[in-house]
Amino acid sequence: MVTGSRLIRPVLLFWLGLATSAAAETPVGQVERLDARLDGLIPRGAAFETVIEGHAWTEGPLWDRHDGSLLFSDVPRNAIFRFREGAGVARLLSASGYSGSKAFAGREPGSNGLGFDPTDPERRLVVCQHGDRRVARLEADGRFAALAERYDGRRLNSPNDLVFRRNGELWFTDPPFGLPGGLGDPAKELPYQGVYRLPPDGTLELATRDLEAPNGIGFSPDERTLYVSNAQHANPVWMAFPVHVDGSLGPGREFAEARAYVQEGEGVPDGLEVDADGNLFAAGPGGVHVFAADGTRLGRIVTGVPTGNVAFGGSDGSVLYVAANHGIARIQTTTRGRGFE
Repeated sequence: MVTGSRLIRPVLLFWLGLATSAAAETPVGQVERLDARLDGLIPRGAAFETVIEGHAWTEGPLWDRHDGSLLFSDVPRNAIFRFREGAGVARLLSASGYSGSKAFAGREPGSNGLGFDPTDPERRLVVCQHGDRRVARLEADGRFAALAERYDGRRLNSPNDLVFRRNGELWFTDPPFGLPGGLGDPAKELPYQGVYRLPPDGTLELATRDLEAPNGIGFSPDERTLYVSNAQHANPVWMAFPVHVDGSLGPGREFAEARAYVQEGEGVPDGLEVDADGNLFAAGPGGVHVFAADGTRLGRIVTGVPTGNVAFGGSDGSVLYVAANHGIARIQTTTRGRGFE
């Protein structure tokens, strides 16, 4: 997630389904279809429906398969919420990303990316915390235990998004978007923005420092490729890194880009999900950009507003939830998210 005009752009028309994208003539909530393969992922006529609204900035959607609910962060409100069909939205946790006693100086103190370690029998929630500048796990007693907060003796910037490998490795991005002063914040201790790997033994490793604004992160189904979005207007790209057997990364390559889609107030590449067949569903300028595993742009679900993240959910992992500005919408797909195989 990144700072910028997205938090002040009016979105009433978005939620009424009446606005149009600045980058295309396709109405909000409709699907731009650029390749026939998209029909096999999002059926024609699929409804893009609002299920949650009235928040400040939604992020980090995460489907909880054990109780059939969707968790998500409201970053400015410093809280995590839970949505259940038929029951609506309830606050799950306050002080989700910042626990200080003083008022936070910036706009984005709260939690961002959320995840469950697939090897953890207790299924404790793992949280990227902007204000506390760490990745932490929510314990059974309600307290947070830090998993990663320093690298090379220096405090992390503001961990943004995370993904787990099947073996329990935690990977996360660390841009400065949660720091009150961003890239130039005087409290910033690391001279770069990294992507990190945390093996189960707890030894934090810097995987790459090649991106100026690493943000969304996800693995291919075989976990041999790591995808990372770069949340920059000047270089709005998604990168692909080969993952070696020892867990290190090879040189990254530009997998896809959104230069023609960048419009004022519509955001940049952000959170992403990979489906069971390796297609990317990537939050980006004005909506959710969909790419085949070979990098071909298949189309876009138009939201017309900054779109922060996505998550597959539902009983079989085929419902795509979209965190867009002040709310969350969803659309039925004919694919399933990675991990729902």
